[in-house]
Formats: sequence, structure tokens, C-alpha cells
Amino acid sequence: MFETQTIGLIVLLLLGLVARSNLIAAAVAILLVIRFARLGFLYPVLERRGVEIGLLFLTVAMLVPFAAGKVSLRDVGRSFLTWPGLLAVVGGAVATHLNGRGLNMLEHNGQLMFGLIAGSIVGIVVWGGIPVGPLMAAGVTYVIVEFVGLIAHIGK
Repeated sequence: MFETQTIGLIVLLLLGLVARSNLIAAAVAILLVIRFARLGFLYPVLERRGVEIGLLFLTVAMLVPFAAGKVSLRDVGRSFLTWPGLLAVVGGAVATHLNGRGLNMLEHNGQLMFGLIAGSIVGIVVWGGIPVGPLMAAGVTYVIVEFVGLIAHIGK
């Protein structure tokens, strides 16, 4: 009756709803609509450009306070003269690098996406976290995988 992919998506939808993760539930619902409406030709487009589209909207949301005048250019300039401001630059650079590594890891191990989503749900339910996206989770996973690999290599 249902294919494995459909069942997997329905399970993720239910997990997203139980965990009250609107982002996960909405993403899965969109994929189910595409699947049931037989619009599978959209999958390659979403796979190729989906991350870019998502990051575009995330970046727009982050820049709204500046665009709305809640943060001035002077405030931005001053922030670079503080320790938190300088560390934000370093944090942004490190996070961007790790996200790139995480994305590369996902491109070669797409099956890890279910683990990242399950971990996001655990983070929401257990720690009250906010799922900012699987890309950051993939970056953190990359660091953990590399660390465990290093420890295993040292132990030999």
C-alpha cells in the first residue's frame, strides 16, 4: 500500500508533531504533498537549491532588526570593538566552516539525515532546544565523528 519512503515520512511527521517541532512537521508535510501530488520532479530542484533557499530566508530573518532600524550601523561598528563582537566573527567563521564540512558529509551519507532529525527532536523534547536546521547539526556531527575517529586512531 505505502512505500517505505512514505512510511518514513509519516513517522517523521508524527515525531515532529509529538515533539511540537513545527519546522520538522511542516517540512515533512510539504514532502508528503509533493509525493501524493506526484510532483516528484521537484525533488531534484529542492535537493539542489533547498539549502540555499532556506539559508536565504534565515539570513533575511537575521538582518530584519538592522533593516527595521532596531540596530544602527554605529551599533554594528561598535560591536567589532568588543570581545563578544570579535568572538562572534570567529564563531561565525568556525560555524560556516563546520557547516560546509557537515554538508559534505551529508552529501556522501544521506542516510544520516534521519539521525540528525531524530537528534533534533530529542534536543527539542529533552532540552527545550530550537532546531535551526540539519546543516548545523551535520556540522556538529562532523566534529564528533572526527573526534571519535581521532581517539580511535590514537588508541591503536
